[in-house]
Amino acid sequence: MSEKEKNPKNDNPFGEKKTTPPKFNMYWIWGIILTAFIIFSFFPNNPGKKTNWKDVKTMILSKDVDKLEIVNDRLVKVYLTKEALENEKYKEVKGKSQSMFSQPGPQYFFETSKEYFYPNFETLKKEFPEASNIIIEPITESDATWQILNWIIMIAIFIGIWSFMMRRMGGGGGSGGPGQLFNIGRSKATLFDKNTKVNITFKDVAGLDEAKVEVMEIVDFLKNPKKYTKLGGKIPKGALLIGPPGTGKTLMAKAVAGEANVPFFSLSGSDFVEMFVGVGASRVRDLFRQAKEKAPCIIFIDEIDAIGRARGKNLASGSNDERENTLNQLLTEMDGFGTDSGVIILAATNRPDILDSALLRPGRFDRQISIDKPDLIGREQIFKVHLNGKELAPEVDPKKLSAQTPGFAGAEIANVCNEAALIAARKDKDKIDMTDFESAIDRVIGGLEKKNKLISPEEKNIVAYHEAGHAVAGWFLEFADPLVKVSIVPRGVAALGYAQYLPKEQYIYRTEQLIDEMCMTLGGRAAEDIIFGKISTGAQSDLERITRMAYAMVTVYGMNEKVGHISFTDQNTEYNFNRPYSEKTAELIDQEAREIINQAYERTKNLLTSKRAELEKLAQELLKKEVLFQYDLENIIGKRPFDHKTNFESYMDKPAAESLNIAIENEIKPSDSSIETKQPE
Repeated sequence: MSEKEKNPKNDNPFGEKKTTPPKFNMYWIWGIILTAFIIFSFFPNNPGKKTNWKDVKTMILSKDVDKLEIVNDRLVKVYLTKEALENEKYKEVKGKSQSMFSQPGPQYFFETSKEYFYPNFETLKKEFPEASNIIIEPITESDATWQILNWIIMIAIFIGIWSFMMRRMGGGGGSGGPGQLFNIGRSKATLFDKNTKVNITFKDVAGLDEAKVEVMEIVDFLKNPKKYTKLGGKIPKGALLIGPPGTGKTLMAKAVAGEANVPFFSLSGSDFVEMFVGVGASRVRDLFRQAKEKAPCIIFIDEIDAIGRARGKNLASGSNDERENTLNQLLTEMDGFGTDSGVIILAATNRPDILDSALLRPGRFDRQISIDKPDLIGREQIFKVHLNGKELAPEVDPKKLSAQTPGFAGAEIANVCNEAALIAARKDKDKIDMTDFESAIDRVIGGLEKKNKLISPEEKNIVAYHEAGHAVAGWFLEFADPLVKVSIVPRGVAALGYAQYLPKEQYIYRTEQLIDEMCMTLGGRAAEDIIFGKISTGAQSDLERITRMAYAMVTVYGMNEKVGHISFTDQNTEYNFNRPYSEKTAELIDQEAREIINQAYERTKNLLTSKRAELEKLAQELLKKEVLFQYDLENIIGKRPFDHKTNFESYMDKPAAESLNIAIENEIKPSDSSIETKQPE
C-alpha cells in the first residue's frame, strides 16, 4: 500500500506533515538583544600573540614598540608602532584588535611580575636611552569572569521582574509576553457554546421543580423569542438565584449551559476584582461587548455579592472604591442594552440582604428565583439522582433516606451518598446497604466517631443519664420531636453523646410546641440534677439553644402577655435586633425570658421525677449497648403515649405499627445536647 493510501488526508507528496510557523513572541527580541550584548561586550579580550621579555627587548632595541600596558602588575601588553606594523616580519599580528567595537589592540603580551619587569626596564633604559620614549601605562582591570557573572545576574533579575509584571498585569501565565499588558481589562468569563460539551442537564437537577420551571422558561425565551414578543411581552433581562449554600444554584446554571443551544458565559463575581483601578469596570464592558457579539446568549455571574454589595457603607472619605466603580458599570450595562438584544443575565448569591437595591429593581434582575432546601419529596428525588450508578442493596429505599434527612441540602445529600459508598468499600462489601447510609448520616451530622477517646467511668455515667434525660423527656412530651436514636459514642470535636430526632417539616410553630421543645432540650440538665444532685458543663449547648428560643418568643414572635404583641426583630440579621425600647422594657424582657426558662425547667424536672424508674432503666441499658434505637425505647419504657404519625409514616402511607423498621435507621436532626468534654468538679 502506498504512503498516500495509508494517509489519504495528507496532500503533501513528500509525506511530510505540514507545520504551522510559531507565533511571534516579544520575548524573542529580548533574547536576541541579550545574546548579542553578551557576545559583543563580554567575550574575553584578545590580548595578541604571546611572547616573552627577551623578544620584547629585541623589539624595543629595534624601535618597533610604541606603548606598553602593565595590567594589574602581572601582564604586559605590547603595542607596536604604525611603521613596525608595515614590516613583513609582523605580518602575522597585523590587524589584531581587542573587540569588534574597539581600536586596534595589542599585538603581543607576556606574563611578568612587578618585581621582575620594572628593574629590568630601568636597566634597559640606562643601556638604551631611546627606550625612555616608550609609553608605560599601568592599568587595573577587574576579573572578566566575575564581571560577566554580575551582569548576567543583574539582567536575569531584570527580565524576571519584567516577566512577572507582565504576567500579573495580564491576569496570569500564558503566551503573549508584554502584549498581555493590553489584556488586563479583558473579561475572564469562560464561554460554553456548541463546540463545548456540558454534560449536566435539567435531568440532573432534582428537588427544584418550581425553580426549574422558571429557568427553563428563560431558556425558552432565547430559543423562541417571537412566541413571547408577538403578544407585546418583553424578554426579562436577568434572573437572580437566591438560596442557602449547597442548594443547587450553580448546578442549576450548569444545567442551563447544558440545555441551552446558545452561548453561555460563566464567571465569578471575584473575577472582576483586580488590584489596578478601573480594571473591574473595563472587564464588565468587555464582557457585555462579547455577549452582544454572541447574542442571543446567557451570562452567569456566580457569587455576585462579591461586587454587588450595597454602596456607600463603610467608605472612607475621599477614597476610590474600585468595587463600587465595578458595580456602577454593571448597573449601567444591565440597563443599557436593549430588551431585544437577546442577552440574559443569571446570577447566584446566598446573601441577598447585602445586595444593592439598584441591582434588584425591575429592569435589571426582573426575576428573583428562590432555591430553598428541599422538602421530603425533593430529597427523595435528589437521592435518586445521586444513587444512580451505585451498587445498592435491595433494602436501600430513597424514601426512607429522605425521611431520615430533614433539613439536608442537595450538597449534604451528595456527601451522604458518597460517604456511604466509601464506608462500604472500606468494609470490602459488594453493595451499599442501609447500615452504610446510617453510618454516613451519623458522620455528616455528628462528625467522625472517636473510637480511641478514653472516657472515665464517672464521665460516661453522666453522659448516659444526660442523654437518657433527653430521650425520656421527649418521649413523654406530646409536641416534642420523636426520638429514634440515642448514643453515648463520642463524635466530632467535643461531643461525648448525642440524640437524633425525627422532626416535623413545618413552617409555623405554636407556643405549646416551642415550650415542649425547650423542655426536651432541658431534659439532660434536669436528669443530672435529679440523679446526682449536681450539674455539669455538658448542658452548655442546650442552654444556648433555649436562651435563643426564650428571647425569640418574647422579642420576635410576640408570645408573651406582659411584653405584648410586639416584634423587635431586625430584618437584616436574625435575632441581632436594635433596641427601639427603653431600659424598663429591657428589664421586662429579661424577666419574662428567665420566667419562661424557669417554668420549662421545673416542668421537665417534675416529669423526669415521676418517670425516674424509666430514666434509670434507659441509662443503664445505654451504658451496656452505647447506642439505642426507637424499638429499644419501646421495649424498655413502653410505646409513646401519643397517636401522632411521623412524617415518614405519613409519607409511606403505613400505620404506625407497621413502621417500626424506621427505628433501626439513623435519624437526622441532632439535638444540641452534645456533652462537653470537661469533667465536672
